[in-house]
Amino acid sequence: MFKPGKNYIGGFSTNDGTIDFYLRVRSLLNGGEHIVDYGAGRGSWFEDDECKTRVKLRDFRDVAASVIAIDVDSAVFQHRASTDQKQIVDGCTMLDDSSIDCIVSDFVLEHVDDVKKFTSEINRILKPGGWFCARTPHARSYVAIISSLISNRYHSRLLQFIQPTRKEIDVFPTRYKLNSIDDLNAAFYGWENCSLVYSAEPAYFLGRKMIFRFMNTLHALLPSKFSGNLFVFMRKPK
Repeated sequence: MFKPGKNYIGGFSTNDGTIDFYLRVRSLLNGGEHIVDYGAGRGSWFEDDECKTRVKLRDFRDVAASVIAIDVDSAVFQHRASTDQKQIVDGCTMLDDSSIDCIVSDFVLEHVDDVKKFTSEINRILKPGGWFCARTPHARSYVAIISSLISNRYHSRLLQFIQPTRKEIDVFPTRYKLNSIDDLNAAFYGWENCSLVYSAEPAYFLGRKMIFRFMNTLHALLPSKFSGNLFVFMRKPK
């Protein structure tokens, strides 16, 4: 099975979205922060990613005072890259008001159904001046459009075909209610919005080299919002 970047030094390609996103998150940290992985799941990246560089960048235990894993699913208790708490939540966490310096949600926003409930909790636990960082498909990307056209009950079966390395335990229903700059500005009114659209390498190519090359060329030709992910960087007012 073809794996992009496998033959490059470090095991990652020249436009690896995970590398870019987590380098940007780490640039916001000074050390000693309390960090929440919101929508952490089982931490599949820690278990399954063969690229040591990606794993190291995503594991904040080397710089953080605490890393708290939160998810709606009990799979979060399998998460091995958190230092303190693991919580199952349905909107409200057990964290204190203004107790968190940085919240990271990686490919989570596309699954949020109750936007007000979600953003209210982010606002409650985040310190003034703190950062909410997320990665999610842009609302106008072909990934979001195709996903929206296909019933959620068929997503698992489809992903097993087009993304063979994805495990069924890591597939969740999609909503796409918080996946554009306008959506973010409305949901986090008054916050500093430093978000950007990033066109990374294709994630869906059936594990085949020729399809990957075709999709990579398509990504280069399409406007970034049609092929890329939204890198969310929202700063809570001080």
